[in-house]
Amino acid sequence: MQLGMIGLGKMGGNMKLRLEKAGHRVVGYDRNPDVADVDSLAALVEALDAPRAVWVMVPAGEATRSTVEELAGLLSEGDIVVDGGNSRFTDDAVNAKTLAAGGIGYVDAGVSGGVWGLTEGYALMVGGAEADVRRLQPVFDALKPEGEHGFVHAGGVGAGHYAKMVHNGIEYAMMQAYAEGYELLEASEYVDNVPEVFKSWREGTVIRSWLLDLMDRALDSDPKLDHVKGYVEDSGEGRWTVDEGIRLRVPLPAITESLFARFTSRQEDSPAMKAVAALRNQFGGHAVKSD
Repeated sequence: MQLGMIGLGKMGGNMKLRLEKAGHRVVGYDRNPDVADVDSLAALVEALDAPRAVWVMVPAGEATRSTVEELAGLLSEGDIVVDGGNSRFTDDAVNAKTLAAGGIGYVDAGVSGGVWGLTEGYALMVGGAEADVRRLQPVFDALKPEGEHGFVHAGGVGAGHYAKMVHNGIEYAMMQAYAEGYELLEASEYVDNVPEVFKSWREGTVIRSWLLDLMDRALDSDPKLDHVKGYVEDSGEGRWTVDEGIRLRVPLPAITESLFARFTSRQEDSPAMKAVAALRNQFGGHAVKSD
């Protein structure tokens, strides 16, 4: 199958390689001419036979919106656009409407796999019309991991990115749990070899996972994590997950707290905890540390 790939960074570039390895012809465009096959979106569209399929892997938000809008003016009726970035699910209806005016299909694809996807495959959660998804199935089959699982047609337009949003919210909470366990083990006077404890959990335990494997890998290279600063950004999907929990009145305490923990990581000295220290001093005369 032929496919256009827009955005050839860490994810898009490796996805292109995996597809080509599976026998698909992929024409890539990127603002970096050193990795691009063509020098413009117009040239990418021209290089593909109709009906075309174009996969967009650029940052969510304005970059994706502007790319979709430009493609709407270049593609033809019967073509399909896939947004495989981390777009907010509410953006999908807008993108689909923009393309539908020209008879162009739209599929949203939540993609998980990171830098390991080239060799391990990418878990795919897609949303869109049944006919559009069916036509793209050879591409999905080439990208997904081997085996029965790793792909789902989650529902209509927006369902793929919604599923990926929830996936990332769960990921936040799982990482936070491993991190808190690590800190407790490091603080304990009983445990002498924290990295080996994590390693022992990788087989036969109910908490084994790929994230645990990656934690073990990180500790192998830096047992005390001395070369890592405890500052953690968030991609936005954790926030969106919490927003949806509020909208639907679904309690998400673990996911919400893991998001707030990331905010705490960015504070040099927490104003809130300064206030707590001051209050303890006021009502109980407890000692206050000063700079």
